[in-house]
Amino acid sequence: MNPTAPIRKPLHIGRASELSGGDRALYRAFEILPGALSWGSLIGCVVLSYYAPVYAAIFIIIFDFYWLLKTVYLSTYLRQNWRRLKHNRALDWLAMLANTKYEHVYHLILLPYYKEDAKVIENCLQSLAESRYDKKKFLVVLAAEERAGEESGRKALDAKKRYQSVFGDFLIIVHPQNIAGEIIGKGSNIAYSVEESRKLILDARKIPYEDVIVSAFDIDTVVYPNYFACVTWHFLTAEKPHRTSFQPVPLYNNNIWDAPALSRVVATSGTFWQMIQQERPEKIATFSSHSVSFKALYEIGYWQKNMVSEDSRIFWNAFLAYDGDYTVTPLSFPLSMDANLAPTFRQTLVNIYKQQRRWGWGVENVPYILFGLIKNKRIPFRKKVRVALTQLEGFWSLATNPIIIFALSWLPLIMGGPAFNTTVLSYNLPVVTRNLMILAMCGLVFSAIISTSFLPKRPPSHSPWRFIPLILQWVLIPITITFFGSIPGLDAQTRLMFGRYMGFWITPKHQV
Repeated sequence: MNPTAPIRKPLHIGRASELSGGDRALYRAFEILPGALSWGSLIGCVVLSYYAPVYAAIFIIIFDFYWLLKTVYLSTYLRQNWRRLKHNRALDWLAMLANTKYEHVYHLILLPYYKEDAKVIENCLQSLAESRYDKKKFLVVLAAEERAGEESGRKALDAKKRYQSVFGDFLIIVHPQNIAGEIIGKGSNIAYSVEESRKLILDARKIPYEDVIVSAFDIDTVVYPNYFACVTWHFLTAEKPHRTSFQPVPLYNNNIWDAPALSRVVATSGTFWQMIQQERPEKIATFSSHSVSFKALYEIGYWQKNMVSEDSRIFWNAFLAYDGDYTVTPLSFPLSMDANLAPTFRQTLVNIYKQQRRWGWGVENVPYILFGLIKNKRIPFRKKVRVALTQLEGFWSLATNPIIIFALSWLPLIMGGPAFNTTVLSYNLPVVTRNLMILAMCGLVFSAIISTSFLPKRPPSHSPWRFIPLILQWVLIPITITFFGSIPGLDAQTRLMFGRYMGFWITPKHQV
């Protein structure tokens, strides 16, 4: 029998202001920490270049060499996951399921949306309808927003008319606006929608919670035919299926042929990072569209309604609620989503920056994690240290490494003065830095090969010559990782450091 109330209640803190006393001061200190580390590193490079240019130059050479080794290290994981991804896409997951008992498994599919075009909703639902799986086991929920207005509701009704007979159930749930304690965003929408789905579908049909896999998808998500068979197989073969989330690889290629080069590079770089993380499951958290046991979701109280980064926060909610006994199962299987594209090039660049800043706002998880690790005495100490250092290093690297490499490496030459500029070290600094960067950038050739392997079929409207800029675009990587990686990441950390909390920014979906 299904429980009548959540078993566990994890910390659902959104920001320091929700606490009081010493807890508030501690949480606020953790909010300041990531930005302080990043700005301290950057300012330290400038100060060192002026007062001790020799030491600054030595540091920069060592740092460049470290970055080269790190690039080689991460590239190895990228190539490994590329092979695994190709292998998994070729598997017949439904045939593999034939050797298991899986008919009892249901898929509750949450599709939150705001004012996206009907075409975007249609593409998502059509991909579900074309899945190689029993669609009567699909419980589809179109999660609309009341604040989106009547037009949004009409799109949902049109979609329901077209697909209601295809799936086992099809609900339209409208998330009310202005609920106390919520902020506008995906988290509050899906948290409301999944609870309504529990009452209207699971309880009404007496479906056991432990038999339900919840997939929380962005509305531009297009699933591959074998996705749900793949998730089901991993769910049934997992050692602890209710203590793990299932993470696919996002491919931003729905509209990749129409997106400009900068957008393509940023989007594909995001895919590459998720592929690398798939090979390091001890460091991965849930991101964007993912799947998770309903039983676990129910026990921890669903997604938080008072913060932005609900996709990764749900993992940390579970990690703390289950005393560190919660993981992510990498699927090494793709989902397709949209790259950033707007009607004008300028607006596309603005949207890319805002999206990257929102993703960089995942730094709001750092104070939550550090605070939770201190409060939870049951998590092993070594695991606490590993988790804390991994998170701090990850956000520090995002905000600082490209700036140090591409912008600050020349500071000793500029600020070191005549005494430094007459040394052998000053002559060798640009040579060594340039050579190390050339070696590191050689990996872009392989990046180009991998990126072209993910391309969907070329639309007839595009010339075959379109492949050339798709390969040459990777020369833009120094620009993209600095201006659409480090800077928005540093922007987010600075906002958190000064308590200028961000709201949820919905990436506009535009398809030609």
